[in-house]
Amino acid sequence: MLHLLCPLENLPPPLSSGAEQPPLFDGTTRLYTSYACPFAHRVWMTRNYMGLQDKIKLVPLNLQDRPAWYKEKVYPMNKVPALEHNGKIIGESLDLMKYVDSNFEGPSLFPDDPEKRKFGEELWSYVDEFVQLVFTSFKGEGWKECASAFDHLENALGKFEDGPFFLGRFSGVDIAYIPFVERFQSYLSEVWKYDITASRPKLAAWIEEMNEIDAYKQTKTNPKEFVKYFKMRFGA
Repeated sequence: MLHLLCPLENLPPPLSSGAEQPPLFDGTTRLYTSYACPFAHRVWMTRNYMGLQDKIKLVPLNLQDRPAWYKEKVYPMNKVPALEHNGKIIGESLDLMKYVDSNFEGPSLFPDDPEKRKFGEELWSYVDEFVQLVFTSFKGEGWKECASAFDHLENALGKFEDGPFFLGRFSGVDIAYIPFVERFQSYLSEVWKYDITASRPKLAAWIEEMNEIDAYKQTKTNPKEFVKYFKMRFGA
């Protein structure tokens, strides 16, 4: 069982519309994030996994009441995550994961083995389709429309036998998927009474192993919060 130890930290409170803007481009590397956002969760978890808590400062935002200065002066796209580093602002969660992996010291997110790297890229390319398929199902017949997406993950998890993760050993591919899988699992269970791990033992084992990784445990949020948000968004 894999344990990745990360130091505990005191999380700063989210900044709302009345909050003062932190200094910009003062040499501090900042991750503008949201504790509830699954896209931002990917980069937050990457930061913790690589042990960069002292190198990358969290700047959480209240997305329901976000400061005007964020769009006007920091990131015109007005989305999270965004990384302030070396005099520039970079966005998009999957791109940021690779950027952090390439520009900071720490354990690599991707294996050296060519076969695993190739399969990892395939799963990396599929993740957006997976997320979109499941989100779309929430507007329709729920699990009946997205069961195939979880079957795809179950089959992918059987590719390598040297560990319970997508590439056998833990990697960035696991980080790319888990923030969404955990939220989808909670929502489908609550609204549709559907267990995504039923008849999917590899997926069940993967989720169990993910919950043993400190970088994940320390970045999880209360599932009731995003179930509530999804219910409002999809009218469940």
